[in-house]
Amino acid sequence: MILEITTAEIGERVPVHKPIPEFLIEVQEEGIRKLINDHYELLRVSEIAEMFPKDDEGIEEAKKNASDFFIQICGGPAYFLQNRGAPQMIGRHKPFAIDAKARVVWLELFKPILFKLEESGVTETSLKSFWNYLDIFSIWMINTK
Repeated sequence: MILEITTAEIGERVPVHKPIPEFLIEVQEEGIRKLINDHYELLRVSEIAEMFPKDDEGIEEAKKNASDFFIQICGGPAYFLQNRGAPQMIGRHKPFAIDAKARVVWLELFKPILFKLEESGVTETSLKSFWNYLDIFSIWMINTK
């Protein structure tokens, strides 16, 4: 499976498409929570670690919020909306200086997790659908040159 990263600049608003419903069916809510947990654990020790909470309580809250968001985006229950309100992710990420390089690091750390999901039987079609969402969604988060 090839997971390409689209070149992006600040201010681009490329149309984004949600992952196909089969992704949530195959991975399930708990699988998305594990995916996000594993991703955040990699982020904690990455070159962009300073963008994430340092304490265990803060990182656990961030994992929960991100999991709720991705479950909702993938067609599951609206946990994020119920717990935090409308996503408005551009505004929520505004306090963080996210440049194109930070975006690439964030995306690259998803790759080994998605490859493991493929090895466990999640279809390439579903994984690519999720990846394509991440790739384009993350362009919207770039807010610093």
